[in-house]
Order: sequence, then C-alpha cells, then structure tokens
Amino acid sequence: MAYESRSRPEEVPALLAELGPEVAAALLAPRLAQFAAVARLEHVTRAAQLLAMPQPTLSRAVARLEEELGVALLARQGRTVRLTRAGRVLLGSVERALAELERGAEAARAEADPAAGRVAFGFLHTMGTDTVPALLRGFRAEHPRVRFQLVQDYVTAMLDRLRAGELDLCLVSPLPDAPDLVARPLDEQRLYLAVPADHRLAGRRRIRLAEVAEEPFVAVRRGYGLRGLLERFCGEAGFTPKVAFEGEEAETLRGLVAAGLGVALLPPSLVARPGVVELDVTAPRTRRAIGLAWVSGRPVTPPVAAFRDFVLSRRGRLLDHD
Repeated sequence: MAYESRSRPEEVPALLAELGPEVAAALLAPRLAQFAAVARLEHVTRAAQLLAMPQPTLSRAVARLEEELGVALLARQGRTVRLTRAGRVLLGSVERALAELERGAEAARAEADPAAGRVAFGFLHTMGTDTVPALLRGFRAEHPRVRFQLVQDYVTAMLDRLRAGELDLCLVSPLPDAPDLVARPLDEQRLYLAVPADHRLAGRRRIRLAEVAEEPFVAVRRGYGLRGLLERFCGEAGFTPKVAFEGEEAETLRGLVAAGLGVALLPPSLVARPGVVELDVTAPRTRRAIGLAWVSGRPVTPPVAAFRDFVLSRRGRLLDHD
C-alpha cells in the first residue's frame, strides 16, 4: 500500500478516514476476511492452514489491521487468541458483510446460469400482444427454466436502458444506427391507415397517404418509433400530419379512431375493432423494419446468448405466430 512506508502507526486511522469509505474498505477488505477466520477459530495457526497462507503472514496481517483501525482486536494467550470487546463488535459487522457478499456472488452466478439464468428483454408495446408471447413460448420449449424480465417501452427509452445495462436485448423499430449498438433486421411489418367506419374513405381498400393530408391524426407521442415513421411517411407524401390527440398504445389510438377523432397509421389489429376500418396505403410504401438490438462488445451470459440466437433464427418469420 502506498502509505505503509511513509505513515507512522498513530497516523494510519486518520489517513484511512481521509481516503473515504470506498477506498478504505478496499484496502481493509482482505485483512477483514483474515481477521474473521482467526476470530472464529480463536487460533492463528489453524486459521492460516484454513486460508492456505503462512502463519507469520497471517499474524502480521491481523496486527496491521489493528494498527490501521487503531484498536486491539485480539487478546493473545499463547497459541490461542480471544476477541476483545472491540473485536467482537467488528466480527459481527464483518460476518454480515461477508454473508451479503456471498449472497451477491450467488445472485451473480444465478444470472449467468445457462439453464436457469435471467434475460432482461425490452420490446415495443405493439409487439407485446402476440409476437413476444410467441417468441417466449418457442424459446421456453427448449429452455423451460430460463427467467425473463420483460420491459415494454418506446424506442428511445429502451435504447437508453440497453446502454445502461438494464436490458440485455431489445426488439425495436426503427432499427438504431449507432456505433455502440448492434442491430439485426428480423422482419418487415405493413402499417395501415385506420379510419372511422363512417369515414368518407371507409369503403375503399387502398388509398394514397396524401388523400388524408387535411385529416386530423391520432398518434403516439414523440420518441416512439411509430411517431417518427408517421412523420417520415407523411413527409414523403408531401405534408405534415396534424396530430389532434396523442397516446401511448395502439389500441388506445384505435379507440380514438372509432370515436371519430381522427385517423391513424398503425400496425394491423389482431382482432377486428368495431368502428374501425384498416386501409392499405399504396404510396408511400408504409412498412417498418423490426429488429433485435444489443450493445456492441458487451459480454452476454449464456441464457442471453441462447435467447438472442433463437430470436435471430426467426428472421423472416418473426410475425408468424402459428
């Protein structure tokens, strides 16, 4: 340690206090575990054998700990030792800390267990009704004990959580173009124009997006992938959408459409919604790419790698739920 050759014994406790709790704990941690072994066995030689270290080295380590803390921890009686009152106080804290460390280590091992580890998986709200359950069902058929933390969010928030390490993988649209992320396309989904059943265009099967340039739109909030796509496609059609109402979920938007409050560009509904008609858009080509994203270069656990490989194997079939 940097201070050993420059500090007098009486200066060490004050120096440790100046270093701050994190640095001081890191310096003391090895000797605290050694002290705990001696304290439990009340015998330096047996503790040294247990720790597979020379007895003189262990004796010096405990003595150095006492010097660093500025208090006697052990009363030596020949080859045996007894805890002082200060030693008993410290031993209780050390044993609780060591037990907590072991629990943490066990939890970390459990996260990476190939058979029963955990995958933190984020996905779009519109993927949660059918696509994601189908993926999980298929994967769990071969990996029945793997656990999942599922997060539904909009693209920007999910990518932030992915970078922060809160998520392992994200099912996103549009695919991010960032040097710190890997994104693999999986499938393409058609977006339809949802109109009220009594709308002037409801009897049509196909329309051009420019035909609703003057209509009020209902849309998800900015930051959601669908909002960005709406603005892009409308821009390609030569207009800026007039958004009258904003929501967070496709089914909420369909309810607003059914109430006659506007039109919406949405993925297909799995179940026909009364009061809503979905129209094919012929110009521009309203499609969205859906893909899987993860952080480039970040190591992944075996269960995460297995699920990533499974999802990638569904390329071109992601939206097939049979």
